[in-house]
Amino acid sequence: MIWCILVAGILLPQSLAHPGFFTSIGQMTDLIHTEKDLVTSLKDYIKAEEDKLEQIKKWAEKLDRLTSTATKDPEGFVGHPVNAFKLMKRLNTEWSELENLVLKDMSDGFISNLTIQRQYFPNDEDQVGAAKALLRLQDTYNLDTDTISKGDLPGVKHKSFLTVEDCFELGKVAYTEADYYHTELWMEQALRQLDEGEVSTIDKVSVLDYLSYAVYQQGDLDKALLLTKKLLELDPEHQRANGNLKYFEYIMAKEKEANKSASDDQSNQKTTLKKKGVAVDYLPERQKYEMLCRGEGIKMTPRRQKKLFCRYHDGNRNPKFILAPAKQEDEWDKPRIIRFHDIISDAEIDIVKDLAKPRLSRATVHDPETGKLTTAQYRVSKSAWLSGYENPVVSRLNMRIQDLTGLDVSTAEELQVANYGVGGQYEPHFDFARKDEPDAFKELGTGNRIATWLFYMSDVSAGGATVFPEVGASVWPKKGHRSSI
Repeated sequence: MIWCILVAGILLPQSLAHPGFFTSIGQMTDLIHTEKDLVTSLKDYIKAEEDKLEQIKKWAEKLDRLTSTATKDPEGFVGHPVNAFKLMKRLNTEWSELENLVLKDMSDGFISNLTIQRQYFPNDEDQVGAAKALLRLQDTYNLDTDTISKGDLPGVKHKSFLTVEDCFELGKVAYTEADYYHTELWMEQALRQLDEGEVSTIDKVSVLDYLSYAVYQQGDLDKALLLTKKLLELDPEHQRANGNLKYFEYIMAKEKEANKSASDDQSNQKTTLKKKGVAVDYLPERQKYEMLCRGEGIKMTPRRQKKLFCRYHDGNRNPKFILAPAKQEDEWDKPRIIRFHDIISDAEIDIVKDLAKPRLSRATVHDPETGKLTTAQYRVSKSAWLSGYENPVVSRLNMRIQDLTGLDVSTAEELQVANYGVGGQYEPHFDFARKDEPDAFKELGTGNRIATWLFYMSDVSAGGATVFPEVGASVWPKKGHRSSI
C-alpha cells in the first residue's frame, strides 16, 4: 500500500545498477472505476429489460381481457366484422411484432462494454497474489482469521467482511501452495462461520474434506481422524473420506503397536514432534524482521536518544538551501539514519506516479549464482525506472539528492519507483553487492552502492515500515518525507 522512490545507492564512479506481480494500488484504483462503469452499464441493461417486460406485460393484459370476452361467445364475437378484421390483423401482424420484441436482445450494450473492459480485469495469478498477500499480512502482524474475516484491521477506513466463500477460497489458495498451516486456519474459519449460521453455497462437507487433509499433512493424526468422522456423519458415502478413515485407523494402529516397546518419555516426545505450528515458508530470521514491522523492535536507551536531534540542513552551505534549509531529523544513531521532512511536494509526487504507472512491472533482484535479474518471492512489489532526461521533475529530484548529500548522482542508478500493492514486502536484504556478487553492477560500468535514499510518496493506514533487523531500527513512512542511510 506504499509508493516510494528509491535511489538504490549512490555508486562509485568506476565500477549504475540495472533497473530493478502484484497488482499495484494505482492499478487497483483504476479497477474500482472500471467496476463502477460496469455497474452503471448493468443498471442500464436492467432498465431496458424492465421496459421491455413492461411492454410485454401490458400486451398480455390487453389480450387476456380480449380473449376472455371472445371465448364466451366465439361465433357472436367474430360475427362482428370489426372484431374479425382485428383478429386477422393481430394474428398476422401484431403477434409477429410481439415475437420480435420478446426475441430482442437488450444486453448488447452491456456485453459490449464488458468485453472491452475485460482486458483490464485481473487474472487468476492476480487473484492468487491478493490471497497470498492477506496470508502474508496475517503472519507479519499476528492477525487471527476471525479478526481479518470481521475486517477489524488496524487503520482501516472502509470495513469489509469475509464470507464463508472468501475464507474457503483463501484456504484453497494455501492448499494449492502446499501451505497446510494456512489451509487449516482458513478452513476452520469457514467452518466456524457455517456453524454460526451463515448461509453459503459452500457446504461443511467440502470444508471438512480440505481441513482433515491439511491437519493430517501437519502430523495431527488424532484431529484428522476426528474431522474425517465428522465429515462422514454428514455424508456417509463420501468415497475419499471413507478411504482416509481406513488409512488413518491403520496408521494409528501401527503407531500404537510401535509405542508399546517405547518408553513414556519417547512416546511423549514423538507426540510433541508431530504437532504442527508454523507456515510452510517460515524462516527463523524472519521473527525479528516481523517484530520490527509490528513496531516491537529494540528501544533506544535514554542516553542514545539524547544524541538524536532535529535541525535545519543547508546541504553544507549549498546556495539552494541557505535561504530555505531542509528540515532534518535523526532517526537512528548507528548506522546513521536521517529523515528529511517535506522534501518532495504533492505536485512532484503526482507527476512521478503518472510517469511510473504505465511501466510498473514485477520487481527483480540479482541472482548471486547467475548474476542475472530474476523475480523472487521475498520481494513482492512492482517497480518502474525513471531517467532524469525524460522529465524536468525527475531531473530536479536527482539534483535535490545531490545538493543535500554532496554525493555525485551522475554515477547513481535511475530513480526506482516502487509500489508494494496489498501486502507487498521486501524481506531482509543487502542493498550493496557482497563478496559473492562481484559482477552485480558490471554491465553498468560502475562501482558498488555506498548509500540509499528513499522518498515516501504515500501515507499508509498501518504498517509499511522500512526496518533494519541487525540494529533493531524501524522507519515509518510519511508522505513527502525521505530517509537516507
